[in-house]
Amino acid sequence: MLLEDKVHIITGASSGIGAAAARLFAREGALLVLGARRQHELGAVTDEINQAGGRAVALAGDVTDAGFAADLVALARSEFGGLDGAFNNAGRMGSGSRLAETEPGEWAAVLATNLTAAYLAARAQIPALEERGGGSLVFTGSFVGYTATLPGMGPYAASKAGLIGLVQSIAVEYGPAGIRANALLPGGTMTEMAMDAATNPETAAFISGLHALKRMARPEEIASAALFLASGLASFVTGSALLADGGNSICKV
Repeated sequence: MLLEDKVHIITGASSGIGAAAARLFAREGALLVLGARRQHELGAVTDEINQAGGRAVALAGDVTDAGFAADLVALARSEFGGLDGAFNNAGRMGSGSRLAETEPGEWAAVLATNLTAAYLAARAQIPALEERGGGSLVFTGSFVGYTATLPGMGPYAASKAGLIGLVQSIAVEYGPAGIRANALLPGGTMTEMAMDAATNPETAAFISGLHALKRMARPEEIASAALFLASGLASFVTGSALLADGGNSICKV
């Protein structure tokens, strides 16, 4: 198994890509510490994994809280003896307002969830990885802010663009310690967040049409790309922005 007895934190694990990654990582032998805001949904995913023979513990909290990032690492240490990697996946899209109509509070909230939370997570996780002689950090980015953007996504695009710079800095600074850091950039994915924005069939068809494959991804497909980055299969991959976007970045028709 690709992650046998490796201890991994996954945030945003109550649904969507995070939940799919939790199930997949567990099947590949990982010992999991799962985090998300919604305690009931998070508990359901954790129970499902444990009942299937995996090993997972959960902690509900807000990724924008530095204390929560530290608590997840402390839980990994107390339950499993240390930390080998993390999939920092929690994210926030925003209201879709154009930039001049975006309130400063919304701007700050989106950057706090998508960028500052990644810094807080890395700050807590890196010392634990150093104790184990290295490991893997994966952060969920987006094609938005990298290869393209869409109207109404200014804060989201800015935060995801900044995330790539953060990943590159981690990779350069901590590569000598055996720590790899990569950004995973999904295309349109059938998560609750995306489907809420695509409740209109015409909107859903438009989003699908942005991709060369003419469809949106299943969360499990993005989870598989996260598994690659987290595992030894990607042992020489660091500082990258890996597109798992169904050809969104190359599709013009």
